[in-house]
Amino acid sequence: MLTRALAATALLGLLAVPPAGASDVLRPLRTATPPIIDGDLSDPVWQSAPTVTGFTTWMPDYGKIMTDQTVVYYAHDAENLYFAFRAFDSDPGRIKASIAARDGIGADDWICINLDSFGDQQSLYGLYVNPLGIQSDSRYAAGREDFGFDAVWFSAGRIDDQGYTIEARIPFKSLRYGNANPVRMALIFERRVSRRSEQGTYPPLDPKAGPNFLTQNVPIEFADIRHYRLVEILPDAVYDYQVERVSESLERVSSGPEFGLTAKYGVTAQLVFDGAVNPDFSQVEADAGQIDVNRRYALFFPEKRPFFLEGRDSFNYPGANYSPMQSVVHTRTIVNPIAGAKLTGKLGTADTLASIYAVDEQPGPAVDAGSPDYAQVAVVRYKRSLAGDSYLGGFYTGREEGDAFNRVYGGDASLRVTQAGALGFYAFGSSTRPRGEDATDGHSVLASYSHDNRKMSLYLQALDISQGFDTWTGYVYRTGVFQASTVFGPRFYPKRTVVRRVEPRVTADYVRDAPSGLWEQWYEGSLSLVLPRSGRVTARYHASNEVYERESFDTSGFQASAGAQVTKAFTLQGTFSHQRAIYYSADPFAGTSTSASIVALLQPSEQWLFDLRGTYSGFSQASGGRRLYDYGIYRAKATYQQNRYLFFRAIGEYNTYRRQLLTDFLASFTYIPGTVCHVGYGSLYENVQWQDDRFVPGRDLLETRRGFFVKLSYLWRM
Repeated sequence: MLTRALAATALLGLLAVPPAGASDVLRPLRTATPPIIDGDLSDPVWQSAPTVTGFTTWMPDYGKIMTDQTVVYYAHDAENLYFAFRAFDSDPGRIKASIAARDGIGADDWICINLDSFGDQQSLYGLYVNPLGIQSDSRYAAGREDFGFDAVWFSAGRIDDQGYTIEARIPFKSLRYGNANPVRMALIFERRVSRRSEQGTYPPLDPKAGPNFLTQNVPIEFADIRHYRLVEILPDAVYDYQVERVSESLERVSSGPEFGLTAKYGVTAQLVFDGAVNPDFSQVEADAGQIDVNRRYALFFPEKRPFFLEGRDSFNYPGANYSPMQSVVHTRTIVNPIAGAKLTGKLGTADTLASIYAVDEQPGPAVDAGSPDYAQVAVVRYKRSLAGDSYLGGFYTGREEGDAFNRVYGGDASLRVTQAGALGFYAFGSSTRPRGEDATDGHSVLASYSHDNRKMSLYLQALDISQGFDTWTGYVYRTGVFQASTVFGPRFYPKRTVVRRVEPRVTADYVRDAPSGLWEQWYEGSLSLVLPRSGRVTARYHASNEVYERESFDTSGFQASAGAQVTKAFTLQGTFSHQRAIYYSADPFAGTSTSASIVALLQPSEQWLFDLRGTYSGFSQASGGRRLYDYGIYRAKATYQQNRYLFFRAIGEYNTYRRQLLTDFLASFTYIPGTVCHVGYGSLYENVQWQDDRFVPGRDLLETRRGFFVKLSYLWRM
């Protein structure tokens, strides 16, 4: 196998690996009378439309006929793609569904249309619908699925005595596709039954190829459809009022309206330009609290701002899940943009471009220290697709702050060498000049091999990141390391037992710390059991050490986790870990760390959801057993979803270490992505009191911040 892999690499993957499970081309019914999207399958179009059925499982095992079958109908006209699903269920009362906010149906039963709109096996739209018609959507590329993506499409669902039905209308205007006639796309239909821990597809996934949706889809053709030159205009208005306690009373620190404009223009049917002036990058929910003491690396906060979310999948590359370099393009580093532009899409049948330019207003302290008022940020990403899901790509990112700068450049590749195996590579160089200092150069290089099918998963990786490597537009949490890793996990499928799948896993990881020349080792064994009701139990133990400040510390320990849908209305998850650890400081020392988390989801009705979470971390010094800290964050969120468009939400979060209480209230109406109205109110309370012209610790909670905002935006499509 290794010989074949090396030969395929030399050919740059130009010899195609035949798609497993591919079947004849699907040709939808061309209809002049579109269906009404209401979940009722009595429309005349569904009486004539072609169908597919025969869903087979890939979770927890491959190749089993699903317990209850699914029938899919498909049709189109010049402007829309239509799907209908009859999902049979022998016990409709146990169907799990909620009237949730968009992208909030992950724990429900659902169907999904995995759509490769270019038919090039490089990326997928994931269009999910639960039994009540609530949507979730995503983009998948290079091994990562991004649920930050939102498209404009329409769906409806109904539960009845046979199971449930779903209808969906997907405007071609919401997709990117080839400029041809007929247009050939590809897809995989998928269904999840949560109480059985069961997921199945049509066409079936080949057990030898594993869960590789990109290479196992079925082609679908559309003749004489309309090719759009998309034009969208999205004006927005935000009114914000903020007060802060600077003495004995709350004083206004900001208020007033802000106006912005975002526009989208289809340069071609495949390539889209986005521009924004004073864009609204506000978030409607604060980042959830994280443990922020005794950390070696900076906290990572996910991107939530709509302008940056679309097209983000284009910046994925191999090995990011196992590398200290998590991202070359992490747009949260663009903190306060006053203008932005993007160009994303296809330049031809095999060439993809994604680029960002933004003018980022610098924070006040940086300007006071001599930095310019604004930074210029530029990102360019190019990909050339090869056979199957293989590709070659290149990156450039740069942040310019007057005389200071950071520039990263390089390339990546993913080469399919077997049905289940792929080689991954990247090589990046960086040039960095902080203000008032000399420029330094660095590199980050990775080679990996991944294999995933019914029998096992295997991952091999070699990585080198020099001490001089840096990125101001991405996220890298450690430099100056050479790393070699192996992860091997066979899979077993017991018969006639409550355990659906058994997953032992062995990990060996070696890291050389460049500053000290010392080596770190991590040896881990784990065992996971897949159970009914979306249940999973995992136990793991690791023998390890970590190098910090040129010293080696023992960091061995164990972790256990468990979670399940206890009832249709109640889901519970928890983790616990205990290990030897390091207190990170200029004079580090050894200790023990205990961590725990719990998540409880209660859904007493289709419209109410209560989300209760707790996170705890504590540390004791090894010498003498002195307790250094106990840190807990407890968060409660209650959501009432009036219908698919309108919800009300309240959040309370208490930080025991900071002695802070955060409250957040939101009323939100979303007709389609872009056409929204949000009204929010939040406060911060702290255990302080005003004494002798300063704040000192107090016994009672005192409100120190308060904010109110209203956001309105409307999407015009032409």
